[in-house]
Amino acid sequence: MCPLTGDFKINRRGKFMQEVLDTFLNTITQEGRYVCPVCTPNRKKVNQRERTLSVSFKSDGLVFLCHHCEISGKRSEDKPTYVERPKKVTAISVPKESDSGIVSQYLKGRGIDHDKIKDRFALVTGKRYFNAKGELNAGEFPAIGFVYGDKEAVKWRPLNDKRFTQDGAARTFWGIEHAKKSEAKTIVICEGEVDCLSVASSIIDDQIAILSVPNGAPQRVANRKMDAKEDNKFSYVWEAKAVMKSAEKIILATDSDEAGEALREELARRIGRAKCYQVQYPDGTKDMNDVLQQHGTEKIVDIVNAAEPLPLEGVYTVDDYKSEVTHLYTNGVIGGLSTGMPVVDELFTVVQGQLSVITGVPGSGKSEFIDQLMVNLAKNYDWKFAVASFENPPPLHIAKLAEKIVGKPFFDGPNGRMNKEEADNALTYIHNHWLFLEQRSGELVTIDSVLDRAQQAVMRMGVRGLVIDPYNYIAQQSNSDNEHQSINDLLTRLVAFARANDVHIWFIAHPSKMPTDASGSTAVPKGMNISGSASFFAKADLGITVHQNKDRGVEIHCWKVRFKWIGKVGKVQLKYDVPTGRYSEKVFKPIPIPQSLQPNKSWHENDDDWL
Repeated sequence: MCPLTGDFKINRRGKFMQEVLDTFLNTITQEGRYVCPVCTPNRKKVNQRERTLSVSFKSDGLVFLCHHCEISGKRSEDKPTYVERPKKVTAISVPKESDSGIVSQYLKGRGIDHDKIKDRFALVTGKRYFNAKGELNAGEFPAIGFVYGDKEAVKWRPLNDKRFTQDGAARTFWGIEHAKKSEAKTIVICEGEVDCLSVASSIIDDQIAILSVPNGAPQRVANRKMDAKEDNKFSYVWEAKAVMKSAEKIILATDSDEAGEALREELARRIGRAKCYQVQYPDGTKDMNDVLQQHGTEKIVDIVNAAEPLPLEGVYTVDDYKSEVTHLYTNGVIGGLSTGMPVVDELFTVVQGQLSVITGVPGSGKSEFIDQLMVNLAKNYDWKFAVASFENPPPLHIAKLAEKIVGKPFFDGPNGRMNKEEADNALTYIHNHWLFLEQRSGELVTIDSVLDRAQQAVMRMGVRGLVIDPYNYIAQQSNSDNEHQSINDLLTRLVAFARANDVHIWFIAHPSKMPTDASGSTAVPKGMNISGSASFFAKADLGITVHQNKDRGVEIHCWKVRFKWIGKVGKVQLKYDVPTGRYSEKVFKPIPIPQSLQPNKSWHENDDDWL
């Protein structure tokens, strides 16, 4: 609890929210229940008429409390005082007594020995209502409950089918408590609770922790990859970061269908592929419970022991690429994602797992152009980003992003700035799509420190884009005194990170001083003009120059394209709108504000994590 007096602390809601509340409270003349002006705009439409703000008058002033967002305080003429309290996480109701006979019978029907797992996993019984599915009837049925955490959530399943309902919200792996206590060095991650129990009843070893993901495989899957719109389902990986970091071996035992493979790839991307292993199921089985019922416990032990490292680098056969090659034969080569600017798409598109090198003389708009790309990818594909911008302090950078999102200036001036609601919505949007990798320790910025934080961003938010701006702020760590070799080593690290984490990296590098002609125009720098090394040209998948031409506006030059299906070498012209920071084709046409630009979090959630 933090009392805020007078002018509020300036945080993400800050002074704006104080003004909103003050204005509202000035209109109150009698006690009662009112619609809260602070949290109501961020609530679902069906709940926006709820009167959650209680107001009463005491001898020393007006007292208020919102029963939803829990903002509260006392307001008097001489000294207003406000208190923001975090919402309480209330433990859900879990049956105190359960029928162990029903639990044992349920597990026995799936080949699982209850006695072997009862001390490690919490299962309860009860009756719950289940919706209709297929030929199944809706109604209340006897059910088994899988308890997550310390009464955090219970996932209920009826005894005779695979439907489920849930009390509370599961935010952790099922079984994570044992992993924390045992400090297990090997972890097996399954796609469901029954698969988890199948492994746990077969392998009795305190040094092997068995976990299940809380919400199964992603629903939106294409070519074994998860849609970015489902990134928010993986917060449980971040919550288990300490366990994942201390483990030496993580075996991913997801289902052998396309959704299960997409889940495996996303878990590996967030955890780090280097310590991840995959299992191979016998023909006719797709998960661990299938194996248990068809082949017994010994086969599960064999499968876990035979788990193979996920491919990193090495020698592979055609079979390792069969699904991808089949996809190419069936669908042909598909280009990358649109930049959101049709004329730029004629030059290049955006593909995960690649390195783009961006150059241009100082002041040409390199950073602004990349910001435009990020905003467009967030709007069109729900991409998340991590940004290490050494010349752009995060608060200023956030303001610039807000301008591109809203299409209006952030700061007061002659062009009419965005209103407070637009600014509030834009900041929420940025909060949900960007992380800023700022090093405040005073230590030198190294490629290790940048990539370590970037790896955390991948685990936490599932970021798909990383911006490093500019290169020359990164201290060289190569053992060689040769600048060329040092830069080559750094770029090799970036390429490896992009490939391993399926992240697109935009790496901004300044060129050497470029000559000017008689008219004062600066020559267009290309990859070989970047200061320090020809490796910038050699290592890049895409090479791009942002160049300002006095007569023709902004030029985007593409001087390197590794794969012809991504783009081509050439140039296009854009117009830059100074008030909004937006790029457009020749004649400026405002980009409409995204339909999805609605806050899905209230400002008081995770305030300390924002910057």
